[in-house]
Amino acid sequence: MLNASLVSFPFKAVIFDMDGVIVDTEAFYLTEQRAFLNDIGAEVSDEELNALVGTSHQEFQRTLVRWWELAGAGRLSIESAQARYHEWARGRVCDYRGLLNPGVHKTLAALKRRGIRVALASSSPLDNIQEVLAACDLTGAFEVTVSGEQFKESKPDPEIYRHTVAALALPVDQCCCIEDSAVGITAGKRAGLTVFAKREERFGFSQAEADAIIDQVSDILSIG
Repeated sequence: MLNASLVSFPFKAVIFDMDGVIVDTEAFYLTEQRAFLNDIGAEVSDEELNALVGTSHQEFQRTLVRWWELAGAGRLSIESAQARYHEWARGRVCDYRGLLNPGVHKTLAALKRRGIRVALASSSPLDNIQEVLAACDLTGAFEVTVSGEQFKESKPDPEIYRHTVAALALPVDQCCCIEDSAVGITAGKRAGLTVFAKREERFGFSQAEADAIIDQVSDILSIG
């Protein structure tokens, strides 16, 4: 049945987001950020934390500066703010393998069997992307892997997706992406991609801008 649907699959490439799509890490990161804020004594609302879901690493760096200022540490440089955060986070680990979303391996294998190319475009730093992929036995699984740290700004800026499409050397209308967050969906749409949103209802953002919402990553195999 899956093979029949893939015969008429309307795209030549699928570009995957990582956090929230490949691995269900967003809730873990929010829990860690709340623990950090409690430890440094900074008061930040749940709404502000939820608004960070899917945002760029660059935006998180700027947010750290604001949080340290709220905690009474003064106006730190981005480098100092991040270094202090990394010192706090030392020894805290994430079980990426345990957070791998269902059906990811099966979906990638099914797409590749039909000659559909797969890429990864994540706002996360490249070293984190490599760590996640290694933990989930996905090293080398994507033809193209792009990190948001390669650009001045990442999602919702569309440049990360424009770059990925260019690396695939395909027309944008022959590519689609799978996202979860509002900022990721916006980036994909601004780049001219068809955007499928993996359903996410925990963090209060809208996925209405997406072309369609899917419940599981493997649902992309039924598109036709």
